[in-house]
Amino acid sequence: MADHDHSSHGGGGGGAELPLEYYPRMYWAVVGTAIAVATLVNVANLVLCRQRVSAASLNLPTPAKPKNVFTRFGATITAVTREISYASAPVLRIRSFIFGLPPVGPALLIVANAVVLVVLCFYTFDLKDYWQWESVGYRTGHVALGQLPLLFLLAGKNSIVGFLVGSSYERLNWLHRWAARCLFLTVTLHMGYFFRTWARWDYIAIKIDDSLIVRRGLGAWGVLAWIVFSSMTPIRGWAYEFFVLQHLVSFVAFLAMVYVHTPDRVHMWIWVPVALFVFDRLVRACFTVYGNLSVFHRRRGSSQDRRGTLLACRADFAPLGPAITRLTIHDPPIRWKAGQHVFLSCHSLLPFQSHPFTVSSIPQDGRMEFLVRTKRGGTKRLSKHADKQTALPVVEVAAPPSKTVVVEGPYGRIRPLRQFDSVVFFAGGIGATFTVPLMRDLVAAWLSQDDRPRSSNRWLNAVRSSRGVVTRHIHFVWVVRSVREWSWFKDQLTQAMNDVAEMRRRGRSVEMVVSIYITCDPSLTAEQSQLVGGSPSCQPSKDSPLESTSAGGEKTALDSATTKTEGDNVDDAVNRKDGSARGVDGTCCCQTMITSDVGDQEKGAAEGTRCSCHASSTYPDAMSPATKPRAFSTSSDSSRSKSVSSTSSMISSSGKPSSSPPENDDLAISIRPGRPSPRHLLLPTLERALGETAVVACGPQTLTTTVRNHVVGLSDERAVHKGTGAQGIWLHCEAYGY
Repeated sequence: MADHDHSSHGGGGGGAELPLEYYPRMYWAVVGTAIAVATLVNVANLVLCRQRVSAASLNLPTPAKPKNVFTRFGATITAVTREISYASAPVLRIRSFIFGLPPVGPALLIVANAVVLVVLCFYTFDLKDYWQWESVGYRTGHVALGQLPLLFLLAGKNSIVGFLVGSSYERLNWLHRWAARCLFLTVTLHMGYFFRTWARWDYIAIKIDDSLIVRRGLGAWGVLAWIVFSSMTPIRGWAYEFFVLQHLVSFVAFLAMVYVHTPDRVHMWIWVPVALFVFDRLVRACFTVYGNLSVFHRRRGSSQDRRGTLLACRADFAPLGPAITRLTIHDPPIRWKAGQHVFLSCHSLLPFQSHPFTVSSIPQDGRMEFLVRTKRGGTKRLSKHADKQTALPVVEVAAPPSKTVVVEGPYGRIRPLRQFDSVVFFAGGIGATFTVPLMRDLVAAWLSQDDRPRSSNRWLNAVRSSRGVVTRHIHFVWVVRSVREWSWFKDQLTQAMNDVAEMRRRGRSVEMVVSIYITCDPSLTAEQSQLVGGSPSCQPSKDSPLESTSAGGEKTALDSATTKTEGDNVDDAVNRKDGSARGVDGTCCCQTMITSDVGDQEKGAAEGTRCSCHASSTYPDAMSPATKPRAFSTSSDSSRSKSVSSTSSMISSSGKPSSSPPENDDLAISIRPGRPSPRHLLLPTLERALGETAVVACGPQTLTTTVRNHVVGLSDERAVHKGTGAQGIWLHCEAYGY
């Protein structure tokens, strides 16, 4: 921009040109249309969910299946769109660094945004005509200003865009970063075309020395360049708390420089982002104050617990195995849903820091629980406090050690899973803190529906129950490194299986399968080798640890110095030609892909591959169900664990739900060494689905990318909603970082 009116520099071609102020409006016409379309899709999904759960309340058959030509046509369009948008390139590994490209869907959004910007910047210009270069500079500057509101709309925790399109802030944050890079592109074009014009007369240095506006613009470009550079994943991961502070300061400086660089008539595009920022901060502050001050929650819980205290939340700290700390807030005043996360602050231990943690419990538990993976920085201090308090003599600790904490949130949004016919969960390491509550919430919904009194009037039942459950089948898959990690949620998984078994005994046609895969625990693989008649070829020392470092417990890897996600089961292993691997400490890491699990359980067979840490590479071809290991537990849990048999199918040979529960009501928690094959786990569920299936994955990027591509492959291979009868697949992937 310059210090005089340049509204006539709209274009370079012949004929009347639009004023410069029109170009930001044209950009927002495109952006607004995209947001409107996404809003309509979100509303359609909400209506579809309501229709499905209402149909389930009325006991109508196959509520998750399209019934008429219009819904089938919409399902076909949706299936094709998903196959395109879900696809993702394989993850690239370079030592401890992980580089992954975004899925095709989000990438197309960024490409479309960049194309719109380039068209607005250069339309009607002849770029070979150097007399038009300065006009290009003026127009690109106005187009850049129009992007500022979008940047702040995508950055807020309480985003208006997120509310409209049904997405949480952490999923929009990726778009926020790429929108900033597009802004940097247009700002660079704005500066570059002015420099290109001045360079013809060696006028750049003179212009910088003589013009204050040019110096301010150059300063704004430099601050924006720093913001874009420091926001890259490896950079912001070095010291996340410092990154957040400097990020806010940098944006304030950037807006101030843009303000003094531009004429008054365009300052609206600067005040709108400021208003959005203030709105987001005020909303966050109001909800945080209400949720944490005791004065608003006197009636909740014991009044003695909160008498004389300013803050309502106190957290207990307890170590849960090596490098894991469990935080528990009893009787929390904050409401949340399964799968959500909060920002937790404990200023007595971590002054002026707030860390995001996924809530690993459900509201029915009456408490908020968090499993925190110990890394460096803040999580390490939390772990040290828990270890210190636990190490104190019993006489010195009359009650569990607790600290006053501040909870902000909850945040996070996912489509209600109860609207899907079948749900398959994939979790890697501590990613189970996201999938376990979602699975338990479905089981709790089954229980509440089972306990609800029924009326003879089916329409009255629908009115009473707006939370019907469509889901018939759940398959929970968890990939961990050791048996100790499985113990994090052993009680919750066991209770869920017991609840499902009880419902099946009552005649409910529901089914749940739990598959645990141990990727690096030599004690478990040796035990299984003895049971199936093999002998271990890998003999780790007795001092070798059973548990390796896994994924970060936080919603984002705030304390990680690199983009490495330690929850991945091959990060610290050296692969060998025979398919096996050894950890960095010499322990045996089982990396064999298990290509038969659920399907073989249902058929009573056990053909497949076994952990390559053993001499024999395959199971016997015709192992009987009695010979096959049915469940594993540590020695300390053997007295409490019940040996259970394989899950019986709830689908008859005709493909319809069985009218009565199977004769065998015991459900299996299958614990196996090796790595699962998502394709072989998904295929049996998809083949029996009587409606849309949901696939939910949370873990390292390698896991989520693999699940994505298997879902795309199966959808294309089975020709979902293309006349074959195959039902749709909806995918939700949650990552450690955002």
